Amino acid sequence: MNRRTVFVRNTLAIMLAAIVGGSYVYFRGADIPGAQAANMPVQAAAPLAAATPSLATPTDFSGIVERAGPAVVNISVTGKAKPSTDQASADVDPNDPFSEFFKRFGPQFQQQPRGPQIMRGLGSGFIINSDGLILTNAHVVDGAQEVTVKLTDRREFKAKVLGVDKQSDIAVIRIAAKDLPTVQIGNPALMKVGEPVLAIGSPYGFDNTATAGIVSAKSRSLPDDNYVPFIQTDVAVNPGNSGGPLFNLKGQVVGINSQIYSQTGGYQGLSFSIPIDVAMKVEQQLVQHGKVTRGRLGVSVQEVNQALAESFGLKKSEGALVSSVEKGSPAEKAGVQPGDVILRFNNQPIDHSVDLPTLVADTAPGTTQKMDVMRNGSIKSLSVVVGEMKVAKDASGKNGAEQQGRLGLAVRPLDKDEQQQIGVHGGLVVEDVNGPAAIAGIQSGDVILSLNGNAVTSVEQLRSLVSKAGKSVALLVERGDDKIFVPVYLN
Repeated sequence: MNRRTVFVRNTLAIMLAAIVGGSYVYFRGADIPGAQAANMPVQAAAPLAAATPSLATPTDFSGIVERAGPAVVNISVTGKAKPSTDQASADVDPNDPFSEFFKRFGPQFQQQPRGPQIMRGLGSGFIINSDGLILTNAHVVDGAQEVTVKLTDRREFKAKVLGVDKQSDIAVIRIAAKDLPTVQIGNPALMKVGEPVLAIGSPYGFDNTATAGIVSAKSRSLPDDNYVPFIQTDVAVNPGNSGGPLFNLKGQVVGINSQIYSQTGGYQGLSFSIPIDVAMKVEQQLVQHGKVTRGRLGVSVQEVNQALAESFGLKKSEGALVSSVEKGSPAEKAGVQPGDVILRFNNQPIDHSVDLPTLVADTAPGTTQKMDVMRNGSIKSLSVVVGEMKVAKDASGKNGAEQQGRLGLAVRPLDKDEQQQIGVHGGLVVEDVNGPAAIAGIQSGDVILSLNGNAVTSVEQLRSLVSKAGKSVALLVERGDDKIFVPVYLN
């Protein structure tokens, strides 16, 4: 190799090194001034800051859904049609946000076409005992002629309503089945605001739908619900979710989804659940006695805010402020006065006004309890003999099943002009219909001509024929210009 070749190679190597070095300085110089980059000392990378412990982590509810989901059931009901809510609220200002305050969100009823006056709807429930005992909302099954429960394994059962308590909106039903999956019952008192919760139900009939959120507040008092300290959540619930369970992170039921705040009828971020401890107390009485007995004081109370607390000499906002006392009530006999602030009942502190009716309702009537009240800046101790709350009864004194009879018809005889007009002798015109007859398709205005081939001429005769019938009858009905036989399965 000659000297010229060596020189050329060395020169190329130096030029290449300069180009590569210049390129390095240029790209680094995009962030650091070129004049300083070449002489910039290499510094060790700064150590990463110590990781801050996270206060919240993503929640996976799949294990709860897998374990508890089979114990959540779909409930479908058939009942008598009710007056339109639009007509019932025609005099309410639609711009008033309270005009649709806390609508029940299940069951979602739909009127059947051409119809018999009958409604069908959906709700949810959950199994608390392996022999078929199920909890749901009272408004899901109240007034239903037929209740059907569908499990996640697609089995369906006709359910018997054991008891309904409208004041707490709790109902207990039973199906004839054994070895069923059940839920675990939790303690709502241990829940914290901000804690994740899960709902499972059948919104719009979509079985076993899971939605999640957090506890937004506790011990909420709602209009017309004086005995339930509701759990407020932001869990998405919709028509059909009603009666379904609310789970905590341990997979335990802590509430029953019951109400929503909505101006549209659908979910708007405010959902309310009945604490499960309240529901279980009601369930025990319904199963054992078929009804719920509650204690009563006979006072109206309201929440104590800061201004009221200062006015009544309280150090903080607490207690239940008595706004009125019913004459002759247990409270009046005990010396309770309007303006008293009840701070304790039966040695239990009253933090919010809703706590008082809940505690009183759980007290056995006839027992004597101590109350601490703030009056004129000083605390007085009173003794009250708790009374019993009376539940309003139907005007007839009978329940719906007794009123509707085996057929579910209200009929009257045709007068002579009506008989002549349609060309029949005898016959009964249907004035009202529900229960089995409504399910079979009988309509108001139909004329009942015969039952199982026996001509019908009077109400007493129809009642006698039905009482002697088996599980079903065939009614000959005249509707307009047509005569048709309608099979009816009896109660």
